[in-house]
Amino acid sequence: MALFVLVFLGMKNFTKNFIWVLIILFSISVMYSLVSGEFKEKKELSLSELAMKVNAGEVAQINVVDTTLEIKLKNNEEITAEKELESGITETLRNYGVDQEKLRQVPITVKSRDFSNVFFGIILPILGPVLLIGFFIWFTARQVQRGSMQAFTFGQSRARLINPENKKERVMFKDVAGVQEAKEELIEIVDFLKNPKKFLDIGAKIPKGVLLMGPPGSGKTLLAKAVSGEAGVPFFHMSASEFIEMFVGVGASRTRDLFRLAKKAAPAIIFIDELDAIGRIRGAGLGGGHDEREQTLNQILVEMDGMETDDRVIVMAATNRPDVLDPALLRPGRFDRRVVLDLPDLKDREEILKIHTQNKPLVEEVDLHVIAERTPGFSGADLANLVNEAAIVAARGNRKKVEQMDLINSIEKVILGPERKSRLLTTDEKKIAAFHESGHALVAASLPHADPVHKVSVVSRGRAAGYTLKLPAEDRHMYSRAHFLDEIASALGGFVAEKLVFADVTTGPHDDLRKAAALARSLVMQFGMSEKLGPLSFGEREEMVFLGRELTTQRNYSEETARTIDQEVKKIIDDAQKKAHDILTRRRAKLDELANLLIKQETIEREEFDKIVKE
Repeated sequence: MALFVLVFLGMKNFTKNFIWVLIILFSISVMYSLVSGEFKEKKELSLSELAMKVNAGEVAQINVVDTTLEIKLKNNEEITAEKELESGITETLRNYGVDQEKLRQVPITVKSRDFSNVFFGIILPILGPVLLIGFFIWFTARQVQRGSMQAFTFGQSRARLINPENKKERVMFKDVAGVQEAKEELIEIVDFLKNPKKFLDIGAKIPKGVLLMGPPGSGKTLLAKAVSGEAGVPFFHMSASEFIEMFVGVGASRTRDLFRLAKKAAPAIIFIDELDAIGRIRGAGLGGGHDEREQTLNQILVEMDGMETDDRVIVMAATNRPDVLDPALLRPGRFDRRVVLDLPDLKDREEILKIHTQNKPLVEEVDLHVIAERTPGFSGADLANLVNEAAIVAARGNRKKVEQMDLINSIEKVILGPERKSRLLTTDEKKIAAFHESGHALVAASLPHADPVHKVSVVSRGRAAGYTLKLPAEDRHMYSRAHFLDEIASALGGFVAEKLVFADVTTGPHDDLRKAAALARSLVMQFGMSEKLGPLSFGEREEMVFLGRELTTQRNYSEETARTIDQEVKKIIDDAQKKAHDILTRRRAKLDELANLLIKQETIEREEFDKIVKE
């Protein structure tokens, strides 16, 4: 098993090591090509043959290097010879009968052997292979040692530590706008970490675990960091998915190591993000990685039970799926303090916008209250993205400050996607889209319970050829039956307008029809808003444990009731279609005026739209 771990760890760096080997081999090849010319094999002559060539006038130059004679002939051929040790070259050649006149005509140069020639010619051919083998042994041993060290540290925690002295990463409550109730709940945690004696003297036990629950982007991680920043304690941040590896027992080992480090640094906070990755309900029994996840969860439960009150280690976790968590996590003594974070309301959205625009220059005319009004349902992350998109738009336009229209246009970009300027509609398609969107807008403006229209456009965004932007006048938490019926009629306004004007329909309203049908079925089956069936809810939601507590709908009603449900859904759709048809027929002139204006200028803002549709 250990050998398999080492091989696995070594394979991760195989590509990198292979590239280094290629670089080394290439360097050796280049070096060899540079010096190989210096040591190419030359023909060797005897001294008597050299004497004959000198007398024949074939020698152009003689270089004396120690006892070696490097001879260059007039035909550019290079040869060598060995002279006698006791005598000089002139005396030696004279003894071999060389004509003195011929010898004077040959330039003779005496040179000492260069160290580079000695190194490349003698030492390197012997030492090079030895060094190459030694390097290979060292490199292999280093990789094995690194792999063995990684194997020993495989079960250690991968948590990221944020020290309270780190001013750059430190977050305070003032940096988190909104979520006032959540802050008040967490102030007790801050007070306990700062002054635990006050609680212990009276016999109070601070919660060991705090579970932050809320939709994505609502600020759960940011709020946990703010608790650490306010208390001035170390913050151990780790995602739940980082506990799980392909090897059995690694998650439990990392859990033990994480709690050990936190207790050593106490007072401290352990933050586990996306707790549902390992905290899902147990009992599936599928084996493999699922068993490893359950072992990790069991270890977390044991560690939280084993923490003493004076350890001053608080475990915080975040999830947007509290419904799938194992009941053992939520029992008293573990995550017994649950803090719910909702999407920000109008006031909170304005405060969040002020925080995210602090380091961005704005023109004086920017009204963040208007932007907050236009962003119901936006999370804190959505608002941060909105402000960033507005700054990008301003920079793209070579402007030094962000304007109001940059922020307004960014709202549509976040909701619907960027403008698709390359998607050009034909003249007929643009006319159909104009009447379609005008139908949506005019029906919505004519109904008392529908959301007000803020913008109508035939500019393509995302997958839509055009869009009608409707936003509620205020934040809502409860909706009436009259509101739903008006929204269904508004959704069918585009379909009815196409049929009324062109006596035909296109594929454009397919998404509107799907949403209208789904809302109508919810009115009948979930909200008890059917006049015939009354205040009843149909369709039980069954938990499928083997799928990680997935929900499926089970029929708990008869075929006759199902037929009645279908009739009620159809009646709601038919009534909404008739309502939209009556409005568009009665206000046909306004429909034509809106559509023609859309064809001409492509976009109608709220002020201009209200002037046109005002009765």
